[in-house]
Amino acid sequence: MKLMVASDIHGSAYYCKKMLEAFDREQAERLLLLGDILYHGPRNDLPKEYDPKEVIKMLNERKNRIFCVRGNCDTEVDQMVLEFPILADYAVIPTADRLIYATHGHHFNLNALPPMQPGDILLHGHTHIPAWEPFGDGNLYLNPGSVSIPKEGSEHSYMILKAGEAVWKTLEGEIFHSIKL
Repeated sequence: MKLMVASDIHGSAYYCKKMLEAFDREQAERLLLLGDILYHGPRNDLPKEYDPKEVIKMLNERKNRIFCVRGNCDTEVDQMVLEFPILADYAVIPTADRLIYATHGHHFNLNALPPMQPGDILLHGHTHIPAWEPFGDGNLYLNPGSVSIPKEGSEHSYMILKAGEAVWKTLEGEIFHSIKL
């Protein structure tokens, strides 16, 4: 299965549209959102074309192909308008020989690990910075970066997971990193 992973839309209709264009271009089967969908949060400036109602409309049109974990800016009020579940704190995704623990990153991260076995992958957003770092006993930390508010000079980005590989791309589709899983 080809899975597109994105995080931290923060209510930007402009970047949500670009993300969905990338999703179509990638022809991924599913879109995994790692939280912070509608609200920009008190620490972030308003993202370009901040329009949560338009983001709701765009995402609800694809509700059958989206799954999501809750970010620190996502609430029960958001769940009332989004037609796909967003309030799970994590998702566990089995792959051929590794388990991926997907979460937003504000509760579980490299400093507060979830229950993991050697070789498991920790996948989260929250920092707005793409990452691919080994840790522990053959473990790997992955972060797709942010769709709308990248930090530390990173690009507006997403990640593709397929056939034992993770590929990081800009919203325009340019590859800037890839690794074997």
